[in-house]
Amino acid sequence: MDFRTQKRFDTNKTPKSAEADRIVSASTTDDDAAFELKLRPHHLREFIGQEKAKEQLAIALEAAKARGEALDHVLLFGPPGLGKTTLATIIANELGVGYQQTSGPALQIQGDLTAILTNLRERQVLFLDEIHRLQPVLEEKLYTALEDYQLDIIIGQGPSARTHVMEIRPFTFVAATTRPGLLSSPLRSRFGILLRLEFYTDDELRYIVERSAEVIGVTIDQDGAAEIAMRSRGTPRIANRLLRRVRDFAEVRANGTIDRETAQKALAMLEVDAHGFDELDRRLLRTIIEKYDGGPVGLNTLAAALAEEEDALEEVYEPFLIQIGFLDRTPRGRVATRLAYEHLGIEMPRKTSLF
Repeated sequence: MDFRTQKRFDTNKTPKSAEADRIVSASTTDDDAAFELKLRPHHLREFIGQEKAKEQLAIALEAAKARGEALDHVLLFGPPGLGKTTLATIIANELGVGYQQTSGPALQIQGDLTAILTNLRERQVLFLDEIHRLQPVLEEKLYTALEDYQLDIIIGQGPSARTHVMEIRPFTFVAATTRPGLLSSPLRSRFGILLRLEFYTDDELRYIVERSAEVIGVTIDQDGAAEIAMRSRGTPRIANRLLRRVRDFAEVRANGTIDRETAQKALAMLEVDAHGFDELDRRLLRTIIEKYDGGPVGLNTLAAALAEEEDALEEVYEPFLIQIGFLDRTPRGRVATRLAYEHLGIEMPRKTSLF
C-alpha cells in the first residue's frame, strides 16, 4: 500500500467528536442538514459569493445547454461548509435534469457503484461527496465511466470469467472534497471543470444571514446580521447555525428582533468571540503561549497538553487559526503569532539578541 492510499484510509479514522460538539464547527450535523435544505438556493443567480467559480460554471452551463449535451464533469474543492453540495444541486436545476447524491464512504463494494452508474438517466447529475474517501478499487472503475461512458464488469470466476463492457448514458459527475491533495492524478484528469471555493467575506456572509432570516421569518437589522457574519469564520454553514441560536435568544430574552446588541449578548453567552473563536480555540492559543512561551511546540506535545488527538488538532482546530494569522506551523512546531497575544490580552515577550 503506497503513502497516498494509506493516507486516504487514515481519513476514515479522523476523530469527529472534537468538532461535532462545537457551534463554530464547519462540519454538518443531521440538524444542520434539515435546516440547510430550507435555505438552499435553487439557481445560480440566487447563490451568494464565489464569483469566480460562479462565472466559470455559468459559461459551462450555458454552453452545455446550447449543445444539448451533458456538462463536463465537475470537481468542487475547498473547506467544509462553503456550498459544494448546494452548487451540485444548482447544476442539476440549471440543466433541468435528474439529481442523485451519494458519498465516498457509502460505496463499499463494486456492485454499489455499478448499480448507481447503470441506472443513471440521460445527462443526469451524479454527486459524490467526500470523493477522497472512495476506495481505490472503485476509483479505478470510475475512469472508463467518466471518460468513455462505459463500465467494465467481470462475469463469472476463475478460468471461465469474462469481461463485459456496459454502455452508460452520458451523465455529469460532480464530486466534492475537502482534501484535493489526496486525489490521484488519473482521477483529477477526468474532470473538465475544477472549481475552488474560498472563504466568504463578512459582507457576503451578511447577505446570507439576511436572506436566511427572511426565509425562516426572523426580523433582523443590518447591524445584527453584520455581527453574526463577523463571527462566522468565513463559512455560511456556521453563519446559519449562529443565526438559529441568536434567534432563540431573541425570542426568549428580547422582543424577537435581532439587532447588534441582541446578537452580541447571544454570542457572548455562546462564548463565540469577535473573531469567531470558541473556548477550544482560545485554550489552544493560551496553552502555546503560557506553557510553551509562545512556541515552537511539537504537535504531539501540544496534543498531550490539551488531551486531544493529533489529527483533531491538525484538521479541526488549526486550519482557521492559521488562515487568519493567529498560529504558524514551522518545521520546529506550532508558534503563536503577535495577533494571538493581542487577542488574549497577553504582552508578547521581546526576543533577546544573542549578539
